[in-house]
Amino acid sequence: MDLKNEKLDVAVLGAGPAGLAAAYRLAKKGKSVVVLERDKQVGGMSKTVNFKGYLFDQGPHRFFTKSKRIMKLWQEILGEDFLKVSRLTRIYYRKKFFYYPLKPFNALFKLGVLNSSVVMLSYMKSKIFPYKEENNFEQWVSNRFGKKLYRTFFKTYTEKLWGIPCGEIQAEWVAQRIKGLSLRTAIKNAFFPDKSGKIKTLVEEFHYPKYGAGTMYEGMAKIIAKSSHGELLLENEVEEIIHKDNRVTGVVIRGKDGKKFEIKADEFISSIPITVLIKKLSPEAPKKVLEAAKNLKYRSTVFVNLIFNCPNPFPDNWIYVHEPATKMLRLTSVANFSPHMLKDKKKSALALEYVCNENGKFWNLPDKKLVKLGVTDLDKIGLVKKEDFLDGFVVRSAKSYPVYNADYPPNLKRIRRYLEKFSNLQVIGRYGMFKYNNMDHSTLTGLYAAGNILGEKRRDIWQVNTDEEYHEKK
Repeated sequence: MDLKNEKLDVAVLGAGPAGLAAAYRLAKKGKSVVVLERDKQVGGMSKTVNFKGYLFDQGPHRFFTKSKRIMKLWQEILGEDFLKVSRLTRIYYRKKFFYYPLKPFNALFKLGVLNSSVVMLSYMKSKIFPYKEENNFEQWVSNRFGKKLYRTFFKTYTEKLWGIPCGEIQAEWVAQRIKGLSLRTAIKNAFFPDKSGKIKTLVEEFHYPKYGAGTMYEGMAKIIAKSSHGELLLENEVEEIIHKDNRVTGVVIRGKDGKKFEIKADEFISSIPITVLIKKLSPEAPKKVLEAAKNLKYRSTVFVNLIFNCPNPFPDNWIYVHEPATKMLRLTSVANFSPHMLKDKKKSALALEYVCNENGKFWNLPDKKLVKLGVTDLDKIGLVKKEDFLDGFVVRSAKSYPVYNADYPPNLKRIRRYLEKFSNLQVIGRYGMFKYNNMDHSTLTGLYAAGNILGEKRRDIWQVNTDEEYHEKK
């Protein structure tokens, strides 16, 4: 493809799950498509990093969906390398491990009879005197679990994640993440599992690529690149998005050599952060829209990836760290997703997540200090000994969590109204929509965007990850 002189059918901005799914579908249907990615690796937040023969995902990525279409696509890409994995996740709280989802006898034993009694009394009180409105995280969770359980298992972890009080977090976020789950359904599921239509948060197994989540997207990228209709440009950053008369006409990109050139296309799909998209429009967006983009906030993640000279220290896929004594949010064992990701089966590989503000004090700590902090935190928890540490490295992921604070709904609404004026631009994925999507949701937005270009039944991409039936029940 002559990208500098030829007008393409579609340009896709961003090579994460959403962007690659869109390009994959379009290339298969014979559309000329280019994918533009500023990183040197595809997959976005779902990439897998090879460090001295050890494969690390950036946090836990489970492949779970109720969509047959998404499952078919995943299996089409990986075939036999798409494994089925049993799920085990626990909460670490006050130096004790609690099963998640709840197992009543485990919780009773670990909390003690007195605390468990208070939990149940608090839950009953929430049924008799619930919050009349559910506008924020605290109200939503307290109504379903009671105040005591909210303070025990939700408050510390959530405020560590978002960096703001739970009373300032919109209920929409928690409704998306644990929709349908309550203390009652957790206890009921523990004794009488519902195999026909489980609450998503309670699923006990999921699929996972043999060599890491990123191989799913590397597989898509290879197929796109080999296609006579597709092209993938890595280490090429979008500098300008040129538009005229409510249509995007082209994008100016800067390659790894520093040189700029323009790519023209009939249709554009963007999975880059919506705040970045707004800033790159030329002519620039109206002042109020730019201000709205500036007011949307993200939380970013620092991944501290460590290798230890000891066997796998715990059986969990990942652990939620609710311990206030550490800034660590989650802890993932690579081997418990796939043992094939370990170079040496006698060693252990752990990924630690720390959530912070981009370009803040924690974000800018030197890698050596972050690795040392991770080793110290694991020693403090008691899972791994400091003296067993072998090696480690750090990966920073900017804008990994869109913050659902009180200001976000009107700001996002203003931006959406402005972008809807462009007849040939669609935004997709977690970044592109400022929406807390899972991988299957993001992938589906990409497929829908491609379908809209291909003239299929018109889909409203914004409806993905809002329908309860899509989430929870078949």
